[in-house]
Amino acid sequence: MSSLFSGTGVALVTPFDDSFQVDYRGLDKLLEYNAENGVDYFVVLGTTGESPTTSLEEKKEILKHIKNNNPRKLPIMYGIGGNHTLGVIDQIKGTEFDGVDGLLSVSPYYNKPSQAGIINHYEMIADASPVPVILYNVPGRTASNLTAGTTLTLAQHPNIVGIKEASGDINQCLEIVRNKPDDFLLISGDDMLTVPLIGIGAVGVISVMANAFPALFKKMTHGALEGDTTLYSNAIYQLSRMNALMYKESNPTGVKQVLQALNICGATVRPPLLSASEQLTHEIKQVLETMDWQ
Repeated sequence: MSSLFSGTGVALVTPFDDSFQVDYRGLDKLLEYNAENGVDYFVVLGTTGESPTTSLEEKKEILKHIKNNNPRKLPIMYGIGGNHTLGVIDQIKGTEFDGVDGLLSVSPYYNKPSQAGIINHYEMIADASPVPVILYNVPGRTASNLTAGTTLTLAQHPNIVGIKEASGDINQCLEIVRNKPDDFLLISGDDMLTVPLIGIGAVGVISVMANAFPALFKKMTHGALEGDTTLYSNAIYQLSRMNALMYKESNPTGVKQVLQALNICGATVRPPLLSASEQLTHEIKQVLETMDWQ
């Protein structure tokens, strides 16, 4: 399992055309671009894939398309999460997992359950899932934090194999690393914290910017894993210049604007998100023109 989800996982965007329909031609270009430039696995329909605004039928079709058009047969991690535990389980039961290697599930949002409630939520999901489960902690979106204690309790479940940590709390990550089972995976959920988290024991990253800069992310992530300071320090410098712009008008607005500039897919996002403003488009163009991003 650790070899499948080590290195750079790309949190794939879902390309849309101007009428908000899924753009499968753009998706194919994105898959090929990332596979050719060294990403290690695909993460399908996470937050960056605009999972909140894709229908159940679209989710099935997108997953099916990616499984059938996976250029280098890379491992696939699939996102199924929500704040209705029984609904998440129903979606798991209705999903074809052949060709899927792991399930990424975000901590329940809006309801603000207790830590005990979060543990129960994930244990029920893990019991129902036919593939290993990766927890996803992103307090900025869920209004609750998966504490280190909660993560370590869930790490004892035989079908929970890791966590995508996007809390930004290094001390919390240190506590997880210090006390976790040896085969439990800590994965960075923050592009710019990838190197320091690898330094304390993370196995890699699930990345937004890797959609547009997969070669740079390969250099950064594998450089950090191999202890090659020269390789990863330059990559961090290049990526840091773009990182803030990726979230200035929410994700994936920024990265889709970069992908359009690179002629990979369009910049359309689904409401309530909006495509990049003229100002953000200009700022992205300026940085892109001066980046050494290959």
